[in-house]
Amino acid sequence: MRIPTKLAASMTAAIAMCLTGIPQGQAKTRSKALTPEAVEKAAFKPGALRRGQSTPLALKALVLLDRVHMSPGAIDGVFGASALQAAKSFQTANGGQPTGKLSKAEWDRLSEAAGPDPVLMQYEIQKDDVKGPFLESIPDTYPEQAKLKRLGYTSPLEGLAEKFHMDQKLLQALNPGKAFDKAGETIAVLDVGDELKDRVERIEVDNRESVLRVYGKDDRLVASYPASVGSKDNPSPSGSAKVRAVAENPAYYYNPKKLSFAKIEGEEQIKIAPGPNNPVGSVWIDLDKDTYGIHGAKEPMDVGKKASHGCVRLTNWDAMELAHRVRKGVPVEFLNTVAAR
Repeated sequence: MRIPTKLAASMTAAIAMCLTGIPQGQAKTRSKALTPEAVEKAAFKPGALRRGQSTPLALKALVLLDRVHMSPGAIDGVFGASALQAAKSFQTANGGQPTGKLSKAEWDRLSEAAGPDPVLMQYEIQKDDVKGPFLESIPDTYPEQAKLKRLGYTSPLEGLAEKFHMDQKLLQALNPGKAFDKAGETIAVLDVGDELKDRVERIEVDNRESVLRVYGKDDRLVASYPASVGSKDNPSPSGSAKVRAVAENPAYYYNPKKLSFAKIEGEEQIKIAPGPNNPVGSVWIDLDKDTYGIHGAKEPMDVGKKASHGCVRLTNWDAMELAHRVRKGVPVEFLNTVAAR
């Protein structure tokens, strides 16, 4: 989608208004005893998927939901709040009641829709995965970030985890003793399937449920993504908006004349270079409500667990999948918006 010059300037201002995040304090359980063999053999039993638990069956469920585009976000093996919401979305899309507790019939339907391929697959690390350049760390302040030529990954491990929709610690747990910085090394990764094929006809952003829902032809729910939305201090817009344009690999602009959250001295605008660790991630979907958009995130594990400052933040891969299927003019409805203080 080509972006006119005037629109690009408007998008720059909008990107500058989307800030990082506000912790909401959600604890989670780390993955335990997850081996490729255990995951593939995990058999479904009603009631076995319990919120907060990390089991081989939970990991299998997360991958199957991701394959049918009911995203659980960054997959860490824990059947958490985002996984529960993904299960609800799958039930809704298939005419069921959105309880989040899958029946045997619903599990069978999910397994059929996700396809027969194993949940995990072997992947040979490529030269592009390890060539970098990689950053030692991401600076905490915007002025320091602005000195970098690109906000890239900090390691091949980070890039590989994002490539396969995974938490870095889960990727390490599945591959004990493996070198992630060595081309030719073979590792176990999640087979999360292909990108969404359906054309996006409309979008819902539900603040209360921390989810973005995507509807296709005949108003059918075709995808859902965990989302960080607004807070009382920085609420998302209410009512309706429309997609105005899409920008992949965007730069981030911070204008001290308009913003004060970063507590930066002076009034000169700061430009932060593109990259997956940019404050707005790998893609920006611009809305016709000035300063608002849907974008990626540098910390995928925080998505859905921290409030945004008004914009809609998804994982980089979910935002990119949506960007590839959306088009100018698609309506976006904001539901259950938090009222400003």
